[in-house]
Amino acid sequence: MKAGELKQLSNKELVHKLFELKKKLHQLRSHLAAGKLKNPHQIKETKKDIARILTILNLKKK
Repeated sequence: MKAGELKQLSNKELVHKLFELKKKLHQLRSHLAAGKLKNPHQIKETKKDIARILTILNLKKK
């Protein structure tokens, strides 16, 4: 997900997307612990997407 795409979304949509990504991160971590995760790089990508959304939300507050 690119920052340019995220900047076009409203705050409500960003918060919803953030909730979905946190849920996905939780699922990925549980799959990793169970040994079912085939691509552990997904965790890193998801964490970066969460950080991007939080950054954009903070910029919109100012």
